[in-house]
Amino acid sequence: MEPDLHELLRSLRVWDPAVTALRPLDPDAAPAEPLPLFARWLAQAAAAGQAEPHSMSLATADAEGLPDVRIVTLHGADDDGWSFATHAHSRKGGQLAGRPYAALAFYWPVLGRQVRVRGPVGTATAEEAQADLHARSTGALAAALTGRQSEVLGSVEELTRASDGAWERARREPGTPVPSWTLYRLRPDEVEFFQGDDRRRHVRLRYRRAAGGWVRELLWP
Repeated sequence: MEPDLHELLRSLRVWDPAVTALRPLDPDAAPAEPLPLFARWLAQAAAAGQAEPHSMSLATADAEGLPDVRIVTLHGADDDGWSFATHAHSRKGGQLAGRPYAALAFYWPVLGRQVRVRGPVGTATAEEAQADLHARSTGALAAALTGRQSEVLGSVEELTRASDGAWERARREPGTPVPSWTLYRLRPDEVEFFQGDDRRRHVRLRYRRAAGGWVRELLWP
């Protein structure tokens, strides 16, 4: 018997005190730029036991302007941008080629925190992309070598055969290049930090890029 979806949703709690520790965010003590605060929050989420704190939602739009979203992994963040990677021929790769602008969202429920990022997206050099790929696991290389991401799959057996061959090659030739593997960098125009509050007085601190640097401002929750 299938569960009653509405009953299930009403039974679920947000920020259960048994597993969530809400912490204060003092906007006046926040750094002048967003990246140091993000690094601090990411480290705190990991220390608090948040599973896969480097996972993030990546939102793009297709040629008609229709939105798409999926979960990917943050590969790095520095002055050049916030990095993630995929095949250039994947759905998100094609969307970014046509509309090179995206949004990211991190959610760390153990601390009641979100971080939202959006801005234009560019690509790193091919050399940087291959270095990024080969710094990852054998499984990551095998998945990249399997290729054909976002294409229609004929059967599970077809995937199994392609994957087995890719795993064998990844183990045998760990430096194998994957030309379609692309490292993308989002250069943020805006970064918003959201800290939940048990009385719903949530703190939303937005960094907005301006000509002279970053502008910090609070938003109503």
